[in-house]
Amino acid sequence: MSQWKQVQQLDIKFLEQVDYFYDDNFPMEIRQVLAGWIESQDWWVPFERVRFTDRVLKCRFHSSCHVLLLQGKYKGNPLHMAAVISNCLREERRILSTASMQEQVESRSERFSTSQGLRAAAVAKSCCPSSSSPHHLQEILTKMTDVIKEIDALMSSQLTPELMDWKRRQQIACIGGPLLTGLDQLQYWFTLTAQSLFQMKRQLDKLGELILKVTYDSDPIPLQKPQMEEQVKRLIYHLIKSSFVVEKQPCMPTHPQKPLIIKTQVQFTTKVRLLVKLPEVDYQLKVLDCCFFILTNNTKVMDVEESSNGCLSVEFRHLQLKERKYINGPKGNEGPLTVTEELHSLSFEAQLSIQGLNIDLETCSLPLVVISNVSQLPGGWASVMWYNLLTDEPKNLSFFSNPPRAGWSQLSEVLSWQFSTFAGRGLTREQLSMLGDKLLGQQSSHGDCQVSWSKFCKENIPGKPFSFWMWLDSILELIKKHLLPVWIDGYIMGFVSKETERALLKEKEPGTFLLRFSESHLGGITFTWVEQAENGEAKFNSVEPYTKSRLSALPFADIIRDYKVISDGNVPENPLKFLYPDIPKDEAFGKHYNSQQSKGNQTGGGPLKITFLFAATPPPSSSPEPPMSPGMFDMLNQHLDPFEIETAVSFSVLREAASSPSVESAHKTWPI
Repeated sequence: MSQWKQVQQLDIKFLEQVDYFYDDNFPMEIRQVLAGWIESQDWWVPFERVRFTDRVLKCRFHSSCHVLLLQGKYKGNPLHMAAVISNCLREERRILSTASMQEQVESRSERFSTSQGLRAAAVAKSCCPSSSSPHHLQEILTKMTDVIKEIDALMSSQLTPELMDWKRRQQIACIGGPLLTGLDQLQYWFTLTAQSLFQMKRQLDKLGELILKVTYDSDPIPLQKPQMEEQVKRLIYHLIKSSFVVEKQPCMPTHPQKPLIIKTQVQFTTKVRLLVKLPEVDYQLKVLDCCFFILTNNTKVMDVEESSNGCLSVEFRHLQLKERKYINGPKGNEGPLTVTEELHSLSFEAQLSIQGLNIDLETCSLPLVVISNVSQLPGGWASVMWYNLLTDEPKNLSFFSNPPRAGWSQLSEVLSWQFSTFAGRGLTREQLSMLGDKLLGQQSSHGDCQVSWSKFCKENIPGKPFSFWMWLDSILELIKKHLLPVWIDGYIMGFVSKETERALLKEKEPGTFLLRFSESHLGGITFTWVEQAENGEAKFNSVEPYTKSRLSALPFADIIRDYKVISDGNVPENPLKFLYPDIPKDEAFGKHYNSQQSKGNQTGGGPLKITFLFAATPPPSSSPEPPMSPGMFDMLNQHLDPFEIETAVSFSVLREAASSPSVESAHKTWPI
């Protein structure tokens, strides 16, 4: 059955949720008409294929007013359309999953209710004088035993696996994976199971009262009741202990998307929750750590007032850690490991008394990385990703003493999640393939390759003073702070080698350019355009990478718009015409321009970018300024303000452009 047909069969409350995220950006009518075709597409596809799907829409469905509206909204930006459709499909799947889980819970609830009715009838029967006969009592005890076995089986086969699955999904969500849901459903199930067990305990107590009133030889109650009581107590004890979970893993409010990294003496938050709704019960909860002092109050009362849904929970909002001073030797994890490879854990302890049962509660956070300086944050995040990707053991604090390898198929998905989480758009298959080449060397497929922890995070890239992860993390920071709109639109090809870059541009129109991340700088972006030399061969021109210091002064879209080259005495002109493969520059970046282009750019919100390009080595000069003849000055004066001319000539020229048209020319740009 298609996904859309499944959606149409949902209850009204779920259909209302579906209706919420369909609007003019993507009308539900389009979803209905094109259901089969939409679900058959991979909406994170190469750029050219997305443009093809855009043409398909234009050709096949031009008669629909809604499709015409869709075409107008996403004209020239098919990747945005792909992102919207992909998000809608993902939300549909999430709602279908929630509905399925609720249906299972309601089904089990009905079975539990039937069991409770059976037990109530059994109790009523046991209290009737006419039912003190051995035959009737044995029948009642047999039915109660069957119910206990059923609850035990459901806990083992359903409840425990569901809880373990939620914990694993929490690990994945911590490192950028799909949004974590399902805890409320788990709480409903835990609570229903607990209610059934407590009712069974009360019925056994009633049977105990009965034998005080009347008993006889071979009475089955004294023989079977103790064992049944032990079983029920064991199940209650196990259920409540396992329902004590860390709902929100420790996280600094300053870095909400990077949990499990804690800086000493900086406040962080965490939240624990009991998945069983109990009567009014308050109890003390303590937070403990073996390697650090917890500076703030580590004891709180856990009660229902802390939550909006009536469950027992508590949130610690102002915890801080301070490293212990060890007098008689080093702390436990020292050795060949770096600070960001040392793992720690917070423990949460409490004691609960209910219906005569004393239960010690304990749970722990996922392993933490504790840092003392924000410069350690990238390394710490790499450790958090590696651990939670490759193991589901909550207390394996020695993990990095012998870290396992990661399959590229696993690792590449996590890397894509980082771009989705921090930059609003994941990586395409082509971009991931390029990253695979960067990390593992060029291969036809990286699917079966294994990546070591050292190669990912500790070893430098050959010929570079930084590791693969440090290089990639610096790109993420650059996108998040300076390139976000252009990245979300899908206009940055990003991860492409110079060789591939030239192959892509070689047959394109002069002035076609593409954007890629620097391979030699941490956190740099550059662009290369193609020109046609006099002999007809392709000539490639690149600029020095723009880093955060330069992009802080001027938006990247304005840099593309205002880029100028002065060459051989010609009028300054912008050589950038088409974004690869063939999108007019202003069509791609126009909506992101911050100011209008004018001669007085220095007062219009952004400086003009000038590049001096020479076809041969400039003559020696004692001055770093390029030579300027009166004719050149007159020519510049027609197109630039005096301020712009004065500032431009105050900067030195980078180098000569190579005389061979097949060799990349060198450029440098300066803000004016």
